[in-house]
Parts: sequence; C-alpha cells; structure tokens
Amino acid sequence: MNVTLFKALIALLPVSMLFYVSMGVYVRSKTAGSLMLLFGSGALVVVVLTHVCEALHLFPWMHWGLEHSVGHYLDLWSAILGLTLVPFGYLLHLLAGRSI
Repeated sequence: MNVTLFKALIALLPVSMLFYVSMGVYVRSKTAGSLMLLFGSGALVVVVLTHVCEALHLFPWMHWGLEHSVGHYLDLWSAILGLTLVPFGYLLHLLAGRSI
C-alpha cells in the first residue's frame, strides 16, 4: 500500500467525524458560527480526498503533487479555508452561548 494513501485513509476518519458533528451542530442551531464550522470541516474533507486521489493517481489531468498545478491549489486553498474556518466557527459558536 502507498504511504500517502495510508496516511490519507487514517486522516479520513477524524476529518469525517468532524464533518458529521459539524453537520449536526448546524442542523440544530443554524448560526453563522456553525455554518463556518460546517464549511471549514468540508474543506478539510476536500484536503483528505485530494490526497487519496493523488495516491491512487485519479484525475491525472490535475497533476497531483506538482507545484503550480490545479491539484496543488485545490489542496492548498482547501487547507487554508479549513484551518481558518473551523477554529473561528467554533469560537463564534461558543460565544453565542451554545455548546457542541
């Protein structure tokens, strides 16, 4: 098994759990913080799925792993969005006086 695929599959479990929990939080509260949390966790799912596609050599036209390629920028911007929106969404959700 490819090391990149193994790492991506290991990362898929906590990221999908985060997405599932944030979906439940959004369904219950429908606040801006919970929406940010949902979009951020969705972006992190995209990051993991890009690594799965890279390891399995799916969509070769995206040139996975190469600098200045579509796959690189999809991974980069998804990671930036996810790592920004999840903490801010969680903080806004807590400041609204709600718990997860």
